[in-house]
Amino acid sequence: MKKLLIIAILATVVFGAKPVKIDDKFKDSTKCKACHLHIVNEWEQSWHAKSHYENNEYFRATTEYVSKKTRKSLSGVQVECAACHNPRISVTSTGMEHEILSVMGFGKNSEAKKALESDVISEGINCVVCHNIGVIHSDKDDKVRGINRVEWTKSGVMVGPFDDAMSPYHKVEHRDYMDKDPNKLCFVCHANDRSVSDFVFVNMEKEYVEGGKLCVDCHMGSKKHGIAATLRMDNKKPKAREVRGHAFPGAHTDTMWEGALDLELQLKQKEIFISILNSNPHNIPSGFGSREIVAELVFKKKDKVLETKTLSLTTYYKDKRGKATIPHLAVSSSDDLSVPANRKKVLKTPTQKGADRVEVTLYYRLVNSEVHSLLKLGEPIWSQKFFIASKSISLN
Repeated sequence: MKKLLIIAILATVVFGAKPVKIDDKFKDSTKCKACHLHIVNEWEQSWHAKSHYENNEYFRATTEYVSKKTRKSLSGVQVECAACHNPRISVTSTGMEHEILSVMGFGKNSEAKKALESDVISEGINCVVCHNIGVIHSDKDDKVRGINRVEWTKSGVMVGPFDDAMSPYHKVEHRDYMDKDPNKLCFVCHANDRSVSDFVFVNMEKEYVEGGKLCVDCHMGSKKHGIAATLRMDNKKPKAREVRGHAFPGAHTDTMWEGALDLELQLKQKEIFISILNSNPHNIPSGFGSREIVAELVFKKKDKVLETKTLSLTTYYKDKRGKATIPHLAVSSSDDLSVPANRKKVLKTPTQKGADRVEVTLYYRLVNSEVHSLLKLGEPIWSQKFFIASKSISLN
């Protein structure tokens, strides 16, 4: 009887968005290198290539923390997060039956566990994620993200920005969201981040200001004269194209931060006014909850340091019991202190007695100290301070 019960449970354990099987010759980026070596080499340095939980400490620690606090199986949490982190996963959702099996000790052999360990998703956001999307359902409810917001092309059909692209290895189709409206593709995942309690802790799509830079202008760079593929299709030469980079620099990239915000200082009646100007089309910090701008003030007298002070722009989160938590378990948060898109945030602080100058330096951190401690993050990047800007002003 017990065996029959287990079989019945296994028959209904997984459900969700319909995945499309990927042929072996397209499932990993090594197959793309023959024609797109330079693009694949760039992508390999990106954080898209690190989106699988085994390659991303923050993601891995978050899923483990959520599993522990909600008492949901780790594999169940990982499948939910895979909607954006690993959208080519073959199991797209789990249910109560999966949780029962996990408690009974059968989770290690479940279809969900096998899907999570499959080499099809081990590269994270790779070529056959973005370039296999055939339809984006932007009309769906905002809660529907990632794999549940798209339809895949058939395996072996790649989509891109060029009308005349061709390949002997795969079919090629043009899509507008590869050139005319690339934000639409980015916002499949980079928008409307919600906690398990349905609390929206970041919504980059909502805060984005239309009419300015596109996502790709900063995160893929300006178009440059080059080639998209080495296939000899233009008078026996690779066809010249206007192409963008595929390293996808972002918040984890130190070179993105220098000069990303402007800094202005004013002295008014023994108070220092620090204006932080954001010319970007989205808020900063943004992207994920708990990111932080740090303003470090060093008060000096004749080059001797009298005092240092730190001001922070970040968000803190509370769970349903009012305790500190990570964004993905939050039911509420502190005030949003981010610098809005195309606007400025002004901080003020009193001067230090005896000081004749103050130096102000802006930094960016991927995780504030509270979440860093809760998740017990160990890799240096999660405590690193990325330099943004620095200025000084006389206090005389």
